[in-house]
Amino acid sequence: MFEFEVIQELKPNDEILEIIEAFEYKVKNGKIKHFNATNLQFIEPTEYLITYPSTLTIYEYKVNEIVNRPFYIKEHKQKYNLKEIKQILMKF
Repeated sequence: MFEFEVIQELKPNDEILEIIEAFEYKVKNGKIKHFNATNLQFIEPTEYLITYPSTLTIYEYKVNEIVNRPFYIKEHKQKYNLKEIKQILMKF
């Protein structure tokens, strides 16, 4: 049986939460897990699910400093940085 150990809980981004507080939304905290039988680590992203006025799913990944686009919008199938996410959410 596979055994995972949670190494770190990833908290939601405060700036995103301030913007989406006007919408109906759900947030699922992300996790970094370690696969005990190996040295592999898995990242579950923080998920922001906006349900009203439009449906939008935003994933926030914990990434290194080289990649500057930690957000992924499922419906658009594209990566974004924080500034671009703010602009998209302000349009709603």
